[in-house]
Amino acid sequence: MKIYSALSLSILVASIMLSHSNSNKCYAFSIREASIDDLRTAFNQKQLTSTQLVDFYLEEIRNLNPILKGVIEVNPDALLQARKADEERKVKKLDSLSALHGIPILLKDNIATNDKLNTTAGSFALLGSVVPRDAGVVKKLRKAGAVILGKASMSEWANFRSYNAPNGWSARGGLGKNPYNLSADPCGSSSGSAISVAANMAAVSLGTETDGSILCPSGFNAVVGIKPTIGLTSRAGVIPISPRQDTIGPICRTVSDAVYVLDAIVGFDYNDEEATRKASNYIPHGGYAQFLKADGLNGKRLGIVRNPFFKFEENPVAKAFEHHLLTLRKKGAVLVEIDDDKASLDYNSSAEETALLAEFKIYLNTYLKELIASPVRSLADVIAFNEKSPDLEMTKQYGQEVFLAAEATNGIGNSEKEARKNLGKLSRNGFKKLMRQYKLDALVAARYDVASVLAIGGFPGIIVPAAYDSKGVPIGICFGGLKGTEPKLIEIAYSFEQATKIRKPPTFLH
Repeated sequence: MKIYSALSLSILVASIMLSHSNSNKCYAFSIREASIDDLRTAFNQKQLTSTQLVDFYLEEIRNLNPILKGVIEVNPDALLQARKADEERKVKKLDSLSALHGIPILLKDNIATNDKLNTTAGSFALLGSVVPRDAGVVKKLRKAGAVILGKASMSEWANFRSYNAPNGWSARGGLGKNPYNLSADPCGSSSGSAISVAANMAAVSLGTETDGSILCPSGFNAVVGIKPTIGLTSRAGVIPISPRQDTIGPICRTVSDAVYVLDAIVGFDYNDEEATRKASNYIPHGGYAQFLKADGLNGKRLGIVRNPFFKFEENPVAKAFEHHLLTLRKKGAVLVEIDDDKASLDYNSSAEETALLAEFKIYLNTYLKELIASPVRSLADVIAFNEKSPDLEMTKQYGQEVFLAAEATNGIGNSEKEARKNLGKLSRNGFKKLMRQYKLDALVAARYDVASVLAIGGFPGIIVPAAYDSKGVPIGICFGGLKGTEPKLIEIAYSFEQATKIRKPPTFLH
């Protein structure tokens, strides 16, 4: 393996000193790999401004994005927002400001912003469309004072257009690359969100998940992803697949950063009223940051199901995870080894697909009809657009068979109702029963393999960097729990992260 020759040495240096683009000054603060706490300290000590921070990330995007394709569009108003944050910081005390104040964040390109940015799910079909309002999570980010840096690339239509398109590909964004190995899968559909924070093109990011789309790319790019309980974060203004499974969550370099973002975006939204009202009961008084405890593993009961969640092709990876299990024990966790035949973690992909296809058509059509302006107003319009679109060659190569299957559905009929019933039964008799029977605080899984089990029940999960395979591709460790157990999962994930510190910056191997 060798370093990608097109990248300059300065880009690859693990710690780069910020140089202001409009002067010859050199500021003695390393932005690369900096956490939110680091950035806030630098703001407070006047080593750094939000304007300089945004300048740095814009320069990194210019240098790296032509190769990595993690960012689909930058916000032309990002520097204006940064300057506003800097002015506010001059007149307000730092401890009176949100943890995200002045922090640049990338949003997955299916999260609506009512500004100069497009919201297209990576498709030319929605280029130039005008949304009626910011997504619910974006409203909360703006209130927190975050700088909207731009939109992250993604698997087109959240991987719900074609069975053949590669992870991370979209017509608008091209093919996203894994920064740890340019030939490796970046995973999807929140690929750009994970690629960008992994490669230090943004401080933090947001992704979305219907089934694995936060957990998988986070694991493959050595970053932390939180898939929240359904309804904990508003789905309003997010291009939908299914409100039964859709959720929005942070993708960041550290557990603490992800938790700060989570604190900013959770809560009630009248545009997603039923789900957010119910899930708001789970939000702890004082927020989630209070659960960032280095001893958070102490006394936790963690379930281990060897098959299929701890099967490895490479012996060094297997040894790494066995060492991690030992670390969990040393940190005070109680590991509950569960016989494979007693786990009953069955998953019915056919039932999930049956339900999702019908739900996608219903909710996408609703989303498109509510746009102020749009080239397309229905799934049928999108299909027709793709048949004559600028990426017609890619349409022919990758197809749109998922779209066609969804368009062929006719509402929620008997088969869809039966599929939903089946999925509910699998969750009750599978994951939920397992957690309660063994009195578990979390189930532990290597990689993102438990994602579908969590998805069909609306359960939360957190993935943290854990290992690298022989090709340098990261592998995560995932902690999943019952609805509303984010505090326990945060304690577990943070304690594991602090005990292991596996993450390292990417080296752009190919």
